[in-house]
Amino acid sequence: MISEQLKNIIRDGEGLTVEFKECRTQINRDVYETVCAFLNRNGGHIVLGVNDKGNITGIDKDALPQIKKDLVTALNNPQKINPPLYISPETLELEGKTLLYLGIPESSQVHRCNGKIFDRNEDGDLDITNHPDAVAHLYIRKQSSFSENRIYPYVKLEDLRSDLLQRVRKMVRAENPDHPWGTLTDEELLSSAKLYQRDYQTGKEGYTLAAILLLGKDEVIQSVLPHFKTDAILRRVNLDRYDDRDDIRTNLIESYDRLMAFVAKHLPDPFYLEKDHRISLRDLIFREVVTNMLVHREYIDHFPAKFVIGIDQVVAENANRPHGYGIIIPSNFTPYPKNPVIASFFKEIGRADELGSGVRNLYKYTKIYSGRADPQLIEEDIFRIYIPVPQELIVQAAIQLTAQVTMQDTAQVTTQVDKRDIIIEFCKEPKTTSEIMEYLQLTHREHFRKDILKPLLESGILHMIIPEKPTSPKQKYYSNPKDSNHV
Repeated sequence: MISEQLKNIIRDGEGLTVEFKECRTQINRDVYETVCAFLNRNGGHIVLGVNDKGNITGIDKDALPQIKKDLVTALNNPQKINPPLYISPETLELEGKTLLYLGIPESSQVHRCNGKIFDRNEDGDLDITNHPDAVAHLYIRKQSSFSENRIYPYVKLEDLRSDLLQRVRKMVRAENPDHPWGTLTDEELLSSAKLYQRDYQTGKEGYTLAAILLLGKDEVIQSVLPHFKTDAILRRVNLDRYDDRDDIRTNLIESYDRLMAFVAKHLPDPFYLEKDHRISLRDLIFREVVTNMLVHREYIDHFPAKFVIGIDQVVAENANRPHGYGIIIPSNFTPYPKNPVIASFFKEIGRADELGSGVRNLYKYTKIYSGRADPQLIEEDIFRIYIPVPQELIVQAAIQLTAQVTMQDTAQVTTQVDKRDIIIEFCKEPKTTSEIMEYLQLTHREHFRKDILKPLLESGILHMIIPEKPTSPKQKYYSNPKDSNHV
């Protein structure tokens, strides 16, 4: 939020999406009711330090630290706001007075304040807890507004990956050792993350599209969304097709891993110090780009997400449900979560930051990374991000990749030669497949057959004792000393 925007908000006065609170020395108790109402309606702006008439009264500077602390604590406390809200108040100066600004997003969930449900109209905050029709309508509106909340009643817990749930527990503990998800059962964790919901219009309940995308087995994801994929492409030499590609059709957690691995493989990471500490400009920038592609994508749209590394720029694009059109810059940007449940999940596991911080980080670090230009973020039906990458960095990345591939190839050839010589010596007396694998300390039978045994047989280094029955359970393999010179 910049001063000019804040002036305009205050000048236009209170309304459906704007609320003022005086809060000179402490927080007004009804602030949290307004937060709840905005979450349940269309989101909005709360300005602390302004009275109902729009007069700027300011917040006592001595009281400011405690007010901010109380706000953050309450917004993250499920006993106060449930589900809790992860947002930080922004301190601003206007007319020589200190104000606090809260940008409240529209939520995909129904929130309660102190156990009560509040909605918003032009006259203020309404307690609708004891009005069943209004509550039911609110739930219906939330279910229809966000596709991530679609319920799939026939999806069961066993359709989700238990190993990913275990990984999620480790990830949240890394962020917060006392995180409650660390001790919850699978069902409790999924319910806490709002990945199991009930539709109050139809009575259906079950795991949501968000649950399937985040934690589903690959075959379940493809059954629910056959068009789902994220295409990572390197296009520098072969501009008509590609030089490298990763066709990603898996859960969002591992999709993030594979996209970041593609970035690390093909984009340079120049040396950079910030406050005497080396930081990775590449990872900071593309963490935001990749997270945006996965978290804010409209998944029921058939447009495949693309991440294209080109000659002098990186382009990321994904289907979008726009809230405005045009170029996004920090001064005109109002954060709006397209998939709030998925966004919240990514924040919990340390893959996303506060809503809106990504745009600021992209502008801050891309200018340093490229040395010449800002990123471009374009909000339309297809959301696009353009990250400029200078030629000298592209050349550096190509040299690094060539060196890595050469080292890997050399190591692989050396390993294969070593294994060949070991097998030749070991199989002077006929041995079974199991005996050879055990001797080499290998466990993957298909890898052994395809990549080790088959080439040795085809080159004549190994022989079968029953060549007329290659798949016989009594089959053994032997070598001749004279074959040791075969290539």
